[in-house]
Amino acid sequence: MPALLIKELPSDIHEWLKHEAAVNRRSMTQQVIVLFEERMRKFRPVHFGAPVKTRTPLAKKFIDQAKKEGRP
Repeated sequence: MPALLIKELPSDIHEWLKHEAAVNRRSMTQQVIVLFEERMRKFRPVHFGAPVKTRTPLAKKFIDQAKKEGRP
């Protein structure tokens, strides 16, 4: 199983994690895994619809004209 080492963890976070692990009768490693799993369940990937198709592609002439007019 892969491992993760967290360096320079702030002491207040370490103490909080230690307390939470004790309250839940888990090791600190088990507690971190539970926290990650809970967060991952809340994650919702963003799905974008299909690209919108235009009737005609933008022609070089149209783009050059827009640039001349100062349109972004």
